[in-house]
Amino acid sequence: MRVTRKKGLSAVASAPYASPLAPREAMIDSQLKPCGVVNPRSSAAFFNVAREDFVAEGRRGLAYVDAPQPLGNGRELLSPLSLGLMVEEAHVKQGEHALVVGAATGYSAAILAQLGASVIALESDAGLAARAATLLSAYSGVRVVEGPLDAGAPDGGNFDLILIDGGIEILPESLIAQLAEGGRMVAIVHGSDGVSRAAKGVKRAGILRLEPFAEAAAALLPPFRKAPSFRF
Repeated sequence: MRVTRKKGLSAVASAPYASPLAPREAMIDSQLKPCGVVNPRSSAAFFNVAREDFVAEGRRGLAYVDAPQPLGNGRELLSPLSLGLMVEEAHVKQGEHALVVGAATGYSAAILAQLGASVIALESDAGLAARAATLLSAYSGVRVVEGPLDAGAPDGGNFDLILIDGGIEILPESLIAQLAEGGRMVAIVHGSDGVSRAAKGVKRAGILRLEPFAEAAAALLPPFRKAPSFRF
């Protein structure tokens, strides 16, 4: 499947709604489903999580636009479509053990919890981790851990699913090691051609190769940035 992310903001931001839940319905119907996020379980998860709770203060009215939401210090909440593409391709199963790397305020972790996963939400920023812990206390089966993103979960892994909640240029072996054999990883990979793409890999015989399946936008997470090369 190849999906190109739509340009501009959707009408979700400015249209008047009779119900507070209507913006979520509009996000699902106008942003996610037209771009291939069609699994009813995915739709239900995005409907049941209040995205406006996870954005920065003062931006609740913009929570459902088709754009990332800035959280400060260079971090962001992924756009609904970027996250939706990864969630759809992850095929989350009830009872699976999942790790979210770069969980920010916890929106993606809440979505996975709604899909029945037991989730560790790893975040390196103390402020974001504290807010995620508060917000995710309303969701069962989610634990917030503060620590370096490229090190993975501090108490080890064997995860069925790892979702990297941001852009990457490199993938540390430490994260691959925490994925169970047959486990899946989804991330947004920044390519050498300047295009970022959602990608998925399955670990087989200890090897993981991320294969792109759709264009998707995401800011680079600093620990997963390539070291700059020097030219003479």
